[in-house]
Amino acid sequence: MTHAVQFSDEVVWWPTAKMIAESNLTRFIAVSGAQDLQDLQRRSTDDPERFWHTVITDLDIRFYEPYTKVLDVSPGVQWPRWCVDGRLNIVHNCIDKRRDDPRPAIKWEGEDGSTRELSYQQLAHEVCRVANALRRLGLGKGDVVALLMPMLPETAIALFAIAKIGAIVLPLFSGYGAEAVATRLGDAGATCLITCDGYQRRGRTMALKNMVDRAVERSPAVKHVIVVKRCGIDVGWREGRDLWWSDSVDNESTECDSQHTSAEDPLMLIYTSGTTGRPKGTVHTHCGFPIKAGQDLSHAFDLKPQDTIFWVTDIGWMMGPWELFGATIIGASLLLYEGALDYPEPDRIWNLVKRHHVSVLGVSPTLIRMLARDGDTRIELQNSALRILGSTGEPWDMKSWRWLFEKVGHSRLPIINYAGGTEISGGILSGNVLTPMKPCAFAGPLPGMAADVVDDSGNPVRNQVGELVIRRPWIGMSRGFWNDPERYLQTYWSQIPGVWVHGDLAVVDAEGFWYILGRSDDTIKVAGKRIGPAEIESALVQHPHVVEAAVIGVPDELKGQAIVCFCVLSTDVPIAADVLSDLVVGAFGRSLRPHAIEYVNELPRTRNGKVMRRVIRAAFLGQDEGDLSTLENPSAVSQIRALGIPYQTGTAGGRIDGGADGR
Repeated sequence: MTHAVQFSDEVVWWPTAKMIAESNLTRFIAVSGAQDLQDLQRRSTDDPERFWHTVITDLDIRFYEPYTKVLDVSPGVQWPRWCVDGRLNIVHNCIDKRRDDPRPAIKWEGEDGSTRELSYQQLAHEVCRVANALRRLGLGKGDVVALLMPMLPETAIALFAIAKIGAIVLPLFSGYGAEAVATRLGDAGATCLITCDGYQRRGRTMALKNMVDRAVERSPAVKHVIVVKRCGIDVGWREGRDLWWSDSVDNESTECDSQHTSAEDPLMLIYTSGTTGRPKGTVHTHCGFPIKAGQDLSHAFDLKPQDTIFWVTDIGWMMGPWELFGATIIGASLLLYEGALDYPEPDRIWNLVKRHHVSVLGVSPTLIRMLARDGDTRIELQNSALRILGSTGEPWDMKSWRWLFEKVGHSRLPIINYAGGTEISGGILSGNVLTPMKPCAFAGPLPGMAADVVDDSGNPVRNQVGELVIRRPWIGMSRGFWNDPERYLQTYWSQIPGVWVHGDLAVVDAEGFWYILGRSDDTIKVAGKRIGPAEIESALVQHPHVVEAAVIGVPDELKGQAIVCFCVLSTDVPIAADVLSDLVVGAFGRSLRPHAIEYVNELPRTRNGKVMRRVIRAAFLGQDEGDLSTLENPSAVSQIRALGIPYQTGTAGGRIDGGADGR
């Protein structure tokens, strides 16, 4: 297979000797008995039992009853059992053992400027109150409790309280509509939902409880709705079902024993959206997701107890529970923020970082493209605590990556590129603080991840694009899809026997740097040449007036597929399409010249900033758009539908032009 790839050969960042010496990873390498990072990586996949036992010990994960075996693969590589016979509750390791700790656990700021802070001691007390309230309602081990909240302190408290009583957390996006919420409540069999009356977004109060009522009407299994009074707005109310948080919680005891659970008991269901079919509920356990999150934060992001981490996320995206479980396992502080990060001014995020002494900041490339559009004159981070930048969610383009590195990090701070997924419980590939860094690249697989890049026959390839796969189990691996084991096997295990095929295109360059090029099902094939959309998008945004771009392949009788580009501009005057087309030709050759350049006001994206190319393609071609419930801006889809009408009706011809002027 052939594939066009454009990378930078320039190494732009090197760790200092002090950073290397003081890093968590250096300490862990010594603890594990490895000689260096390369040796650690080899040992971690050759002897996963020893490696994960060392991780568990290093993170101080405490068990009520010790496990007799770290890993049992006798049920099959697709269904491994971890920490066999062990009993624990992950909340004991996050909260209970720190209940006398006065250091801050949760820092919070609302869009209206209000702030709150909870120490580990205060958080432990509040978690106990809520856990007791849930038990008073008859909830306990195995019950599914949904969490539909913005990022409030109560969101963190509720997450830990649900897990503390042995119930199963169902985190949901705060931006979901009633249909999306009802679908997930019904599929999971949730009996309780915790929400709030409303939340702040761009200066407006967004009613949440009234939408919840519409969802719960379609979810007869839900018997209790607990409501946090965040905004003080009027809401619908059903006596006997609805309860105010304060009425339920305030008089409860600050003492509460954590439920002893099996290491493999379900902890959480996180739903992911697919192109077709109902959403997939990934199953995670007490000894899985949180341990992987803690390891990744320690090894990749060098998070220490004295750090404050702020990851731009929602509780419904895996990065929300990931930072809550992972940061508290390490004993660090975390900042939660409710609202838009560029409101009321573009410098809101940088003020948050400085005001709350954030040392580890996690963003998405889409957020950075949005912030870069407003310029860099307001970035005032001198003398701030910031030392690590992290990114995930989608591939980088060079211009945005360099803006973050140079304007925010002053070419001194590493950008820890991080890619994995909900089903992974974190990362497959990552950067770290021990190795040099190239723009947009990953240092390689995280310790414990037996990742590889393979061709269509499953053979390893280097300096050539292939499928990203994982050859051996890891502790954070999803325990399947809720009530749908066959779909899980079909999704990840059917392509290459005994190998997890993740669905991403990747490449390892000649120097051993790794790159993610996008989802395999987004791949475009033009006259035998395969190319990931992120590569073309990176070329397009090199133009100073292209803020962001999305690229899809459309059917073409001659070439198999043709390239159509959607561009958001920083100017009201469309750029001549041949100018942008020539940028692509200059990077990849004439055979990959775009068929059309279309201008749009915005690209459809999820609240966590991921551009939804499969939605763009379906809308443009007049096909079923699948699940749109995670979109933050569904109005963007209608413009793309209109632009696709000439293609659907056969009147577009073979032109390369600007299409309908979307601006």
